Amino acid sequence: MENSQLLCELLTRYPALSSCKEEILRAAEMMLEVYRHGGKILVLGNGGSASDSEHIVGELMKGFMKKREMSEPMKEKFRAKLGERADRLVESLQCAIPAISLPSQCGVLSAFANDVDPELVYAQLVMGYGRKGDLLIAISTSGNSKNAVAAVEVASVLGVRTVALTGGSDSALSAICDLTVKVPESETFKVQELHLPVYHYLCAFVENEAFEY
Repeated sequence: MENSQLLCELLTRYPALSSCKEEILRAAEMMLEVYRHGGKILVLGNGGSASDSEHIVGELMKGFMKKREMSEPMKEKFRAKLGERADRLVESLQCAIPAISLPSQCGVLSAFANDVDPELVYAQLVMGYGRKGDLLIAISTSGNSKNAVAAVEVASVLGVRTVALTGGSDSALSAICDLTVKVPESETFKVQELHLPVYHYLCAFVENEAFEY
């Protein structure tokens, strides 16, 4: 499905998202730019938004709406190195949009929370993973999660661009992120219900542009 069709379908199914249509489009372009320049996408959130972080990375790191087969030159590279042993790999492995879910890093999260400061756990991970040209997506229904705010502050120092997915109100994240997609709800579960179609669109958009075959 073309991206214009995807957007039309998104807004038809979720007309409330028309209020943040421009921000959704800009977020998609930011994600695509990061991929095209060899960067990676870091995603964070708490509670249900931590699960959303995992979900987003799952859609980015393997085929979402496309199979994303290796290019023929890449297949030949595998065959030249591995011979017949490459067959299973070249037929099964898919191209990825590099992304890391920060909530999945349970070892370092628990260690840093215990030894140093629980409000800075995501800031520490951004300090470790973040490089200029990367993108950080911070998901917070209120937009005021302290650990997300600290992570965004670190990102700004490192030259990592930032996108927030929040509810409809102005927030600590909307004040400091490069871009905020504020879905028009305020109750936590209702905000989360709108975050899902937004990030599905973002993942599908980048996949379509990155893997045109």
